[in-house]
Amino acid sequence: MAALEVEGLARRYGEREALSDVSLTLGAGHTLVVFGPNGAGKTTLLRILATLLRPHEGRVRVLGASLPDEAWAVRGRVGLLAHEPLLYRELSARENLRFHARLHGLADERVEELLETLEMSTRAAEPVRTLSRGMVQRVAIARAVLHDPELLLLDEPHSNLDPAVVELVAPLIGASSARTRVICSHDPSGGLAEADLVLGLRAGRPALLRAAADVDAAEIAGLYR
Repeated sequence: MAALEVEGLARRYGEREALSDVSLTLGAGHTLVVFGPNGAGKTTLLRILATLLRPHEGRVRVLGASLPDEAWAVRGRVGLLAHEPLLYRELSARENLRFHARLHGLADERVEELLETLEMSTRAAEPVRTLSRGMVQRVAIARAVLHDPELLLLDEPHSNLDPAVVELVAPLIGASSARTRVICSHDPSGGLAEADLVLGLRAGRPALLRAAADVDAAEIAGLYR
């Protein structure tokens, strides 16, 4: 079964084409890794799949729901880790997660479970604005997986994380989580290790779309030249 089906996707900001003629299919439980320089359209693609932006052209189906008409049917099944953490800076880590838990009808026990898993329990009462970037990223990851989503949309998920914490979050957002994932990355070798399917974007257009086994890191690096 396909978790994502995209055909002829286009999105513009005024006269500028952010995405043009993007087509792909991703099976359930598989991982798509998207590469490309800044401004290539990676974040725009994530925002469309997260139902935060409407496509201007093309067909998009996420977990069987047609976007944007059936966005309501898929929002609770998707977890987004954006470039910005999407957290309230004046609230504590615990308060942020409890707020999102209530939106999904979840008990506070789920929040405490994630705080403990991510080794954030001792800092959970502090305002997010006082936490280090790495700790904020941990809280943002907890928010993204809080409701046990089927699809994870991850923008540079290991940003600001040291190697020990990367291992800590792996069961939640890594391949072992068994979730369908779309990952935006600037790391050719690390991204390839995560991928089943690779999409390379340049100026909003697909420059590469192949199975990860048929792509090497040098080819991905060429997207940035």
